[in-house]
Amino acid sequence: MTRAQRFGTGLGAAVLVYALLWLDILPLPLVSNEVKWEILPVIPWWVLVSTGSYLLYGIGWGLYNFNDVPQAYDDLMVDIKDAKEYLGSRGVDI
Repeated sequence: MTRAQRFGTGLGAAVLVYALLWLDILPLPLVSNEVKWEILPVIPWWVLVSTGSYLLYGIGWGLYNFNDVPQAYDDLMVDIKDAKEYLGSRGVDI
């Protein structure tokens, strides 16, 4: 099973459980009906904000650690130089 399939399966299961709770098909034990209807509408926004926070953290961590990987920087610069030479030999003005 690929990562995309696992993600799709997990997302589908979460959406199914949310829909069943929303439609009152699946009971939510130990929680009163008033509390359930206060929490359910907020869950999609909470997921959206949490995902955005996680993605911003990943970008920030990657930027913070970028200078800690000099070998990757050197490899990237060599790749850029090779690409420029290749495109220059094909007549592309860079």
